[in-house]
Amino acid sequence: MNVPEHLRYTEEHEWVEVLDDGQVRVGITDYAQDQLGDVVYVELPEPGTEFEKGAMVAEVESTKSVAEVYAPLTGTVTAVNSQLVDSPDLVNRDPYGEGWFVTMTPSDGFDPEQLLDAAAYTRLIE
Repeated sequence: MNVPEHLRYTEEHEWVEVLDDGQVRVGITDYAQDQLGDVVYVELPEPGTEFEKGAMVAEVESTKSVAEVYAPLTGTVTAVNSQLVDSPDLVNRDPYGEGWFVTMTPSDGFDPEQLLDAAAYTRLIE
């Protein structure tokens, strides 16, 4: 499984990338997309929607099941990956690149160090 070192992870298999402007990009891990199988539909929130950490931020439907994607932090959605509407398979083909789900502006107090690093996430999925 691909577990990029520069990202942070949740126990629910989301990845988090802190961008240069302080916003946070969120997607699901290679492990998660592999477990789901072929992704056929992604439901995304509207930009401007606020989420509490742990709330469902998106839904993914695959040939095997339906899964929820949870907000790894409290914040406001500033962008969604609208490419996923027409090409949900991007989640399978490029989960850490073109398959991202949302970008969020974190509320005060977000510390990415509280999330799992690559080594800890790798231990989780082994």
